[in-house]
Amino acid sequence: MSEAQASADPRMHITFKLYASLTDYLPPQARVGNCMEIDVVPGATIAQVIEPFQLPMKMVHLVLVNGHYVAPEDRASKVLQEGDVLAIWPPIAGG
Repeated sequence: MSEAQASADPRMHITFKLYASLTDYLPPQARVGNCMEIDVVPGATIAQVIEPFQLPMKMVHLVLVNGHYVAPEDRASKVLQEGDVLAIWPPIAGG
């Protein structure tokens, strides 16, 4: 790909990981490794990335970007960057 083509590409690449029961929301081929590489528009927020997967918001409990916790109130405004890893866990019960 030429430099001109690369600069014309309006997409950026991130890794999207879902854990436990949320894995069922990934395409079948991504469920084994619980993650997939996806292309998103520059400036995409966590909420915008999650939306097409139709995750129940009550099941989106622990959200990490590159291993750093993102509070629920920040998920609609947290902008992802090229190469970020977005990982989401549902609530986990145990004892």
